[in-house]
Amino acid sequence: MPRKPAESEHITDAVADAPAVANEARPATALSRAAGANIVSSSHLVSVRSPELSEFEFGLNTAYNAYSRWVVRCMGAAGVRDLTFLDVLVLHHVNHRGRPKRLADICFVLNVEDTHLVTYALKKLQALTLVSGERVGKEATYSTTAAGAEACARYREIREQCLTSNFTEGSEENAEIGELARLMRVLTGLYEQAARSATSL
Repeated sequence: MPRKPAESEHITDAVADAPAVANEARPATALSRAAGANIVSSSHLVSVRSPELSEFEFGLNTAYNAYSRWVVRCMGAAGVRDLTFLDVLVLHHVNHRGRPKRLADICFVLNVEDTHLVTYALKKLQALTLVSGERVGKEATYSTTAAGAEACARYREIREQCLTSNFTEGSEENAEIGELARLMRVLTGLYEQAARSATSL
């Protein structure tokens, strides 16, 4: 029976690998498989049960930081500066389908547990006259103002120009992104279940 490699033989420090990977035409994941190593940032967390999960988490961390940086700068290019990543997400969701949104619904869709963070974002957006609030019974609902809707429309224009222009409609790449989105929804459920389990320890 072939010897089972030790965990340390499968782990490569992401920082050390980065320069070599940058010079290769192949994707980082393909390179790591060929080299028999995993591109990770926390080798002590890698499990033999799923070293790929550590690769995913490293990719998720770097993708999140790149995405949040892009979102803030795109909105800045659209003419609205000094918003945080969450501020921009809240603005876009309030503008979603042109229907008023409740605080609870915004938190639920964005998967934000701390309602105070979204409340603060809404107050900030109201102060900038991008969002308006209206009391309906005991609850408040929020809608984008004309300025808020215009900011979202301008954001879309810049997104089309700078980001989605790199994609081709109906391409295999888009199909892979769709599959990745499905897997991320599955993993979201797994992480949430794990968080509940950790809370009960």
